[in-house]
Amino acid sequence: MPSEIAVEKKKLKNPPLALHYLGDRVLRQDAKRITKVDDEIRQLVREMLQTMYSSDGIGLAAPQVGIHKQLIVIDCEPDNAANPPLVLINPTIKQVSREVCVAQEGCLSIPGVYLDVKRPEAVEIAYKDESGRPRTLKANDLLARCIQHEMDHLKGVVFVDRVENSLTLAQELSKNGFSYQAVKPVA
Repeated sequence: MPSEIAVEKKKLKNPPLALHYLGDRVLRQDAKRITKVDDEIRQLVREMLQTMYSSDGIGLAAPQVGIHKQLIVIDCEPDNAANPPLVLINPTIKQVSREVCVAQEGCLSIPGVYLDVKRPEAVEIAYKDESGRPRTLKANDLLARCIQHEMDHLKGVVFVDRVENSLTLAQELSKNGFSYQAVKPVA
């Protein structure tokens, strides 16, 4: 269900929230469930969307802006003003497809690094929307990948933790000023 929270899809000189980058401890902490969806949460959603659009992102999880809440904003069509963003509060994965695919991912918390990650092709999730209503969503392709990528952030996992080619990973991180020591491979 698309969000009812409207923000202009434009870059701001001074986005409201500061992004945290690979190596920062805040990215490795578990996010807490949101117990009450209120105006404070909706304001945070607005600020996260503005920050995401300002950074040319298609997804942003609250831990990336130093907030330990299970909140994600996603917009796979940031150039399409008619396509509203998706707001996921306390998302949980109900089901994943057997089919997996490999595709390139990037992350606002690791600018300049784009690497292949293997993930399930489709997911079904349960979540609350920005009004606190329970929802379910079946997603595939880019949206499914984006949801899984952002949900990883809620568990302190960054996409580079899932990259299988460690040589390429080390080279790309180094080239972009990040430390390979910051990677925590996921089994």
